[in-house]
Amino acid sequence: MSRCGVAGSQPDRSDRRAATAVKEFAEVGRVLRKRVHRRLSCVDVAHVCVRPDPSQPVVPGHEIVGVVDVVGSGVTAWQVGDRVGLGYLGGPCGECSQCRRGDFVNCLNQPQPGTTEDGGYAEMVYARASGLVRVPEVMNPIEAAPLLCAGITTFNALRHADAPPGAVVAIQGIGGLGHLGVQYATQLGYRTVAIARGPEKEELARSLGAEYYIDSAAVDPGAVLQDLGGAAVIVATAASGASMSPLVAGLAPRGQLVVVGAGPDPISVQTSDLIFGGRSIVGSLTGSSIENEDNLAFSLAHGIKPMTEVMALDDAPKAYERMMSGAARFRVVLDIASVDA
Repeated sequence: MSRCGVAGSQPDRSDRRAATAVKEFAEVGRVLRKRVHRRLSCVDVAHVCVRPDPSQPVVPGHEIVGVVDVVGSGVTAWQVGDRVGLGYLGGPCGECSQCRRGDFVNCLNQPQPGTTEDGGYAEMVYARASGLVRVPEVMNPIEAAPLLCAGITTFNALRHADAPPGAVVAIQGIGGLGHLGVQYATQLGYRTVAIARGPEKEELARSLGAEYYIDSAAVDPGAVLQDLGGAAVIVATAASGASMSPLVAGLAPRGQLVVVGAGPDPISVQTSDLIFGGRSIVGSLTGSSIENEDNLAFSLAHGIKPMTEVMALDDAPKAYERMMSGAARFRVVLDIASVDA
C-alpha cells in the first residue's frame, strides 16, 4: 500500500479513502497510520466485552506498529514515513488537571485504542500525535508490538518501584506479562524470583533469567521469599487476587507489591503485614509514550524479546480461541502483510 497525501500524485483507491478520511477528520493534532503488525491479547477481549457502550461498534486491537501515512494540522514532531507504535493508551490531551501535573498516564480525556475508538484491526488507524511511540527501524515489528503494552507495563512497574541494585525482586505469573517481567528484572540487575503454579514453567523461567523459582501450588511463596531475605518488589501479573494475597507476607520492610494483573476477585491482606515493616500494595498502569521509547531502547540494548506466535489476520477467530484457552506462548501477533498484499 503506497502512502497517501502526496501533492501532485495519483493515489490508488486505498490512498483516496485515507485522504478523504483525513479531509473529513477535523481534529487538530492527529495522524493517520497504516498498520504493519499488531498483537492480539486477552486484554482486547476484555475491552470489547466491557466497553462503556457495548451497543456502539468498535474495531478492536491495541499494541500496533505501523507507518505514518498522513499528518494532521498542527503536528510538527511526526512526518510521513515515520515508523511508530501505539499501546494501551491513545495519547494524553495535555490540558486536563492530570496532564497539567505531568501525570500523562492518568489523563482524564485519553482515548483507548480498541475500546473507546477504533483500534489496530482497522485498515487505517487514527492516533493522537501525543500517543505515538517512535519504533527503531532495526526492531522487528513482531517483537516490538507486544512491548508497547505488556512490556512497558512490567518495565515501568519495576523502574518506578526503585529497588536497590541486587535486591530480591519477584515476578508472579509467567505468562504474557510475566515472561517479560522476568527478563526486565534480570537485566536491571536484580536477584530475580519467578513465581507460578506448578513445576511446568520452571525451566522456562530460568531460561529467561530467573535465579529462583517458586511453585506456589506446592509451598507458601511468602515464606520462601522471606527465606531469601524478603522481596523489595513483587510484580503481580496473574489475573487473580487470591493468588496475590499470600505474597504480601514475602515482602521485605518497605517492600511493595505492585499489581499489574487485573483480576475479578479482591486481594486479602493482614493489616499487620502492612503496618509492621511499612509494606505497601500499589497498582501500576502502562506508561507514557516517551517512557515507552525508553522501554524499547532498553529492550533492544539488552535483548529482551517477547515470545510470540504469528497468525494471519484471517485467522483472528482461531487466535482468540488459542489465546483464551491458555495454550498460546505467550503473545499472539496478527500479521496483516498478506491482507495488504
